[in-house]
Amino acid sequence: MNLLKMICVIAVLAFSCSEKNDQPMYDVVVYGANSAGVIAAYTAKTMGKSVLLIEPTNHLGGLTTGGLGYTDIGNKYAVTGLSRDFYRKLGDHYGKFEQWIFEPSVAKKTFQEYLDKAGIEVQYGWQVTAVEKSDAVIQSIELENSANPQKESNRKVSGNVFIDATYEGDLMARAGVSYAIGREPNSQYGETYNGVQLMTGHQFPDGIDPYVVPGDPSSGLLWGISSGDLEPDGTGDDKIQAYNFRICLTNDPSNRIEITEPEGYDPSMFDLLVRLFEAQPDKRSLGNYFIWSRMPNSKTDINNRGGFSTDMIGMNYTYPEGTYAQRKDIIDAHTHYTKSLLYFYKTDPRVPEELQAAIQEWGYPKDEYVDTDHWSPQLYVREVRRMVGEYVMTQANCVGEEVVEDGVGMAAYTMDSHNIQRIVIEKDGKKMVKNEGNVEIGGFGPYPIAYRSIIPKKAEAQNLFVPAALSATHIAYGSIRMEPVFMVLGQSAAVAASMAIDNGVPVQDIDVAALQRELRENPLADGSTAEILVDNDDAGVEIQGDWERVTRGGYGPSFLRELSKGEQAASVRFSPIIRNEGKYTVLVYFSRTAEETSQTQVLVSDGKSESSLTIKESDIRVEGQTSGEWVSIGTFSLSPGADAYVSVTNQGADGAVVADAVLWVPAD
Repeated sequence: MNLLKMICVIAVLAFSCSEKNDQPMYDVVVYGANSAGVIAAYTAKTMGKSVLLIEPTNHLGGLTTGGLGYTDIGNKYAVTGLSRDFYRKLGDHYGKFEQWIFEPSVAKKTFQEYLDKAGIEVQYGWQVTAVEKSDAVIQSIELENSANPQKESNRKVSGNVFIDATYEGDLMARAGVSYAIGREPNSQYGETYNGVQLMTGHQFPDGIDPYVVPGDPSSGLLWGISSGDLEPDGTGDDKIQAYNFRICLTNDPSNRIEITEPEGYDPSMFDLLVRLFEAQPDKRSLGNYFIWSRMPNSKTDINNRGGFSTDMIGMNYTYPEGTYAQRKDIIDAHTHYTKSLLYFYKTDPRVPEELQAAIQEWGYPKDEYVDTDHWSPQLYVREVRRMVGEYVMTQANCVGEEVVEDGVGMAAYTMDSHNIQRIVIEKDGKKMVKNEGNVEIGGFGPYPIAYRSIIPKKAEAQNLFVPAALSATHIAYGSIRMEPVFMVLGQSAAVAASMAIDNGVPVQDIDVAALQRELRENPLADGSTAEILVDNDDAGVEIQGDWERVTRGGYGPSFLRELSKGEQAASVRFSPIIRNEGKYTVLVYFSRTAEETSQTQVLVSDGKSESSLTIKESDIRVEGQTSGEWVSIGTFSLSPGADAYVSVTNQGADGAVVADAVLWVPAD
């Protein structure tokens, strides 16, 4: 089977290039222009491949541009290559080194800049309907126009390699690749936190009656409660965690559109929420019922919190295998629910007055989602299908009990699942409502994601990558499924695709060590000089004095902390290996810790002279889901072989000193 078919010169502006059967032919076909898809397409094109990028909707950037501006990082050390470059470009926009909280429109503009630079025009509104394979090689995919499926003829596109970047894994499924939906039982992979889990997170307090007429089961269940039974902990099922919208609102009067009553509004949908209000009268702030994260320019990224919030629990079970029309109905139902929830808070007299007063200042932003009535077109589909590929990532990988050697990206987030069902249980002889499925288990450092987990089994497909709906159990996927990680895996897939094409081999047979080397040495996929990171866990770091190793809350696997307040001399020296002469901006990472010093003295050398400077704790501004920040200490001219270094010392310290990581970034 030959992956090296004759290709033609293409204009990515349209499906214009054709073989003898008038079927477009590309080196790499990327299906899905979410964050993973954009980075994959950009990478492949930069590496000299002809690329087609197809998006089944009309939305660019997936969740990253769909309201998820409060980035789920886990640990910045896990964010590498073009993914890290994306957050640096956001930093350029906001006047910082990196920016991890941002507006949807700024993220979309940044993705578009990547595509414009590479000369890629997205083919919007084309949904995959069929996949043609010969043996285990995908030959072509058939697409229908999502706006006019009955009026416009379907199209076929051929490619050497296909990348299914979608959250849903639709191309993967139609290609006959094995996948899972729902939760595996704990027994299947020897896990602890898979399957049914009745925990305390995002939960109702005990005693809230589930029936329309309290105490009367014959009156029926309140809206949002299912009649299912609670299975034992660890039991597998085909249910999936709740979806929601990451809501962008603004309190800027000049940019605000009022929250108004949605068509079909039914306040009885929130009778259970009223009972929650009554059960916890001391909780009278929006932060008790929403994760209300502030974004730049007076905007928000609002997420689910508590027993009853933006998650529409149990209303998405048919989404993974649903038709495009059925999925649209589910998306519309979530839109209606969320807009109704906001209107309920704003107007219903049963809402505590403190909550109602707080939400009055908020509305939809005029300058966001201008093509979709100022509402995000991207539902947060946290988990849909998950491929069962060459290797399945499990809980053992997350916690470091099993470490793969073919890592092509890292994850670092908590093993996280939102609630999956809202049911009635009996406790102490009383019927009450409870949410089930929420899991939040962390405490581990960054870990590698196997190359084998983004490729199918060789017998099923030999020219397909799946960087988003990748091969992982439900609970491991809950740690991996973060937007920065999807971008990393999208880049890894594109580089591997290029290698498979160049060598004429199935994706399962590429040289993974060469792939890892390429990702490490050419992180921006354009041949530019790579930045140099030295972490405290790296070999060659010189440690003097009594430093303790802290394994949570820093950059990378750990950070070092010294507590003598300067009474005992201590320092940590970070030395880079300079291979390319030039100017480098040097940055030191400061991780938050208890009782930290108000100032840290740092020594920096360019190999010729040493200088000293003091970093004040009050000048370090940490934002978003991270416990630390990079601080620039200047730009220096460095030469290969120079004895350059940065030393973090405890001189003049009045509290705990942290030594974590140092970065040398090419100044151009």
